[in-house]
Amino acid sequence: MTAPEIPAGLPDAATLVRSAVQDGVVPGAVLITGRGADGPARITAVGTTAAGPAGRPVTADTVFDLASLTKVVATTPAVLRLADSGMLRLDDPVRRHLPAFTGVGKDAVTIRHLLAHSSGLPPHRDFWQLPGGPPERLAAVLAEPLEHPVGTVVRYSDLGFILLGEIVAAVAGQPLESAVRELVLDPLDLASTRYLPPADWRPVTAATEAPPGGEPKCGVVHDENAESLGGVAGHAGLFGTAPDLARYVRAGWLSESSPISSGLRTEALSSQTKGLDGARGLGWTLPGDTWDHMSPYWPTTGAGHTGFTGTSLALDPVSGIWVVLLTNAVHYGRGARAKGLRRAVHEAVARAEADRD
Repeated sequence: MTAPEIPAGLPDAATLVRSAVQDGVVPGAVLITGRGADGPARITAVGTTAAGPAGRPVTADTVFDLASLTKVVATTPAVLRLADSGMLRLDDPVRRHLPAFTGVGKDAVTIRHLLAHSSGLPPHRDFWQLPGGPPERLAAVLAEPLEHPVGTVVRYSDLGFILLGEIVAAVAGQPLESAVRELVLDPLDLASTRYLPPADWRPVTAATEAPPGGEPKCGVVHDENAESLGGVAGHAGLFGTAPDLARYVRAGWLSESSPISSGLRTEALSSQTKGLDGARGLGWTLPGDTWDHMSPYWPTTGAGHTGFTGTSLALDPVSGIWVVLLTNAVHYGRGARAKGLRRAVHEAVARAEADRD
């Protein structure tokens, strides 16, 4: 299957992003696009970090709450690096590493199922509303029953990635934040990406949504479950800049010198859910999935991911094209989304790259 022919006469990606800011779709955005591990990159930074007088001009170095991009920038590569080292296997039962993961059908759930969102776990629960602290909330995640038999449906699940974060910490023998730093961020030289950003980052951080009766969050993770777990979790909590994510895509997924083995990179970007109701790799969303933001014109060999705050990235290992789009759309409220902008941007990038061939 190939992508359909791309219509002519579309605005370019940078124009689309500028228009989205001008039209009030997003407060600010940074777009970086390129091709291959070493080719030139095109950068567009526009808008402000917040609405009103508190906002500062967005630059390439603006820090964004990456939200669920944490799943593919922190947790997935950390799991793959541990698999490369032999410290775990993708087909290990989850219970091998998290013995408290008990309940009907859970013996059959593997790390691969969690990565592919086919474990049978529900998508979301408001664990942040439970009494107690992080230990009690993690206990509730471990105790959550399956909604579906293992391997029968695809349901995008934050719970699965919370568990993957706990597996990384358990196998690495250190807190998740430290393990991700050692396994992923430091090897790829991602100096502007981290959990729990320091206070001196806040002046250059894009604000997200204000909680009821409060001020917009800035430098504090937007996701309530991640915040209630101390700001560090497998599903959300990472902050970073667009240039760092561009480096992550190029050095981590498109370069032969990636710290992740070629075999596991290929496996991660290949369908793990054939015959099911979703198209998922290991962590990654594949074209045709319910959550596919890449437009019908993106190469069918590509993969990507989104974040609730308005962030996204995508790549294609065959053509080498890639897109990093960071916005703080959620600053306008959680009804404000960047869905239409994402699809239009990826369509425009796919068209521009096809014209160059």
